[in-house]
Amino acid sequence: MIQVTDKAVSKIRDAFQREGIAEGGLRLGVLGGGCSGLSYQFKFDRKPRPTDKVFDYSGVNVYVDPKSFVFLDGMTLDWKDSLIHSGFVFENPNAKRACGCGTSFAA
Repeated sequence: MIQVTDKAVSKIRDAFQREGIAEGGLRLGVLGGGCSGLSYQFKFDRKPRPTDKVFDYSGVNVYVDPKSFVFLDGMTLDWKDSLIHSGFVFENPNAKRACGCGTSFAA
């Protein structure tokens, strides 16, 4: 299971509205690359693929392909505000180490 906090859902919804996206969802995935070996994919998608796992968080759909789900199962997507940085944060128990940018990890 993947969790998305209420604050992250609100920020995703805001981004959809800014971009004029009335349907579709957020695609979360994992790609090879990044400074730690794997990087998070985070983009808008108009519809899920036939094999995607689809999660609904208060009307915000999140799509995850089966290969990425292996690395994301148990993850929480959150939004953090601080003096230095505001943005999405991936809290992933499958990450053995992560880089300083927070978007790359090793499993």
